[in-house]
Amino acid sequence: MSTLIDILLLSLMGITALAAVRMKSLFGAVMLTGIFSLLSALWFLILDAVDVSFTEAAVGAGISTVLMLGTLSLTKSEEKTSNHSQIIPLFVVFVTGGVLIYGTLDMPDFADPLAPIHTHVAPHYIEKSGAEIGVPNIVTSVLASYRGFDTLGEVTVIFTAGVGVLLLLGIGRRREDGDE
Repeated sequence: MSTLIDILLLSLMGITALAAVRMKSLFGAVMLTGIFSLLSALWFLILDAVDVSFTEAAVGAGISTVLMLGTLSLTKSEEKTSNHSQIIPLFVVFVTGGVLIYGTLDMPDFADPLAPIHTHVAPHYIEKSGAEIGVPNIVTSVLASYRGFDTLGEVTVIFTAGVGVLLLLGIGRRREDGDE
């Protein structure tokens, strides 16, 4: 039953992605990317990555969709037709996808108990995080201390992206106010 749900969910994600790419209405494309983000959040939840699922739902489906809709209110609602060939971008996508898939061939099997993460890193966090960090929750100690710089980097990227979008929206409105 689990495999059937996985196949159904991945099929829905593929159909949604293809529909978003083919959509000429920018509003429809934004809505489909929001749906794709919700499906991704569900996929992460099925993979037991609740923190990533929550982040995808909040940022991908929530904030990103609202920001894109706000941007659409300042632009046209239809995509501008392109005169360029679509073969080169398609080639770049396939080459990049091939390289990414090739990069995963060395990875251990999913949920392999002998994978390095389960034999070296996880036991250290489980056994020593309480004594080293002083926080009883292992997830909190990993995110706040062991991966503190990584978490700070992620927060900085999200903050910078938000400020950039707000500046772009503010600049567009100032020009519009000056024209009146």
